[in-house]
Amino acid sequence: MNNTPSQRPTWFIAAVVILLLWALAGVASFAAHVFVGEKMAAKQGAWDLAYFRALPAWFAWDYALATLAALAGAVALWMRSRFAVPLYVLSLVGVVIQFGYVFAATDLLAHKGAAATVPFPLFIALMGVVQIVLARLAARRGWVG
Repeated sequence: MNNTPSQRPTWFIAAVVILLLWALAGVASFAAHVFVGEKMAAKQGAWDLAYFRALPAWFAWDYALATLAALAGAVALWMRSRFAVPLYVLSLVGVVIQFGYVFAATDLLAHKGAAATVPFPLFIALMGVVQIVLARLAARRGWVG
């Protein structure tokens, strides 16, 4: 029996590169949140600054989990590791916790409106699902070990 992973098609490699870039953008967004988030919020106004300052301490840790697990998942997928699936699941859990808190426990929706606040988090969650589906496909096809 041959235990080496099957050759990956070009479209899959391109998708993994896109997921790596997506994950790097997420990590950059997290870094901006941590290092310049308060300054950016202050530029947007008093409400945004108060909102940023009211975020619980665990929020940044969850943000780190969501973005770093996605990056690790993308690297795992690139490196043909079977750990891509659980890393992507962990990332999606972090995303759900993060935006669940934002929408359920803050007045962001009331202040900014759904049209301004919901589409991008939905896209982020959708990308989380796509990552899991792609990693599972890779596992089924033997593209990861």
